[in-house]
Amino acid sequence: MALALFDLDNTLLAGDSDYLWGVFLGELGVVDKASYESMNQRFYDDYKAGVLDILEFLAFSLKPLADNDPADLATWHARFMVEMIEPLISPAAEALVQKHRAAGDTLMIITATNSFVTAPIARRFGIDNLIATEPEQVDGRFTGQVAGTPSFREGKVVRLTEWLAANGGDLAGSWFYSDSHNDLPLLERVDHPVVVDPDPDLHRHAETHGWPVISLRKGD
Repeated sequence: MALALFDLDNTLLAGDSDYLWGVFLGELGVVDKASYESMNQRFYDDYKAGVLDILEFLAFSLKPLADNDPADLATWHARFMVEMIEPLISPAAEALVQKHRAAGDTLMIITATNSFVTAPIARRFGIDNLIATEPEQVDGRFTGQVAGTPSFREGKVVRLTEWLAANGGDLAGSWFYSDSHNDLPLLERVDHPVVVDPDPDLHRHAETHGWPVISLRKGD
């Protein structure tokens, strides 16, 4: 069975779950809306420009997890799924996942966004395997720190290599779908890189290297 790897934000989803979680917390009044949104946008712009300091961003984005009770976080996330995530899931994205499921491929979402935000989204797609940035927990509460290697840029390669070593398997026949030039380290490792609604830098790279370019957006 081949691996079918999917980036999540702006790939399977027509939006960014990490950014939108921050927006959602601001709308709930869990964080100060104006100041949090300003920082959130700055980090998102850095990500798109390829200059994101991932540890600085994680110190910012994981703090609300540490500051709030896990039961409250779970309640908020259930609302977040309905109000913010479900509208971002297109029939085309679900069909792509199903195509690889029907082919017998091993499905995996591999994302820089933390697993608290993304694990329920992976379950929504029926995908059991998730590599995400792991927020540290102690005695059932988030600490605001990161456990292990963040699943970002070269970190995705590191984390996937660890997963393959633990679970057996290799990248023979593998696929990876992504929208972002930040994922070039992993796109260049798989047998079948596919770019999805790509950013301009990745689109240029795909054209130069003859990689397929597809869209999963609603209406496309």
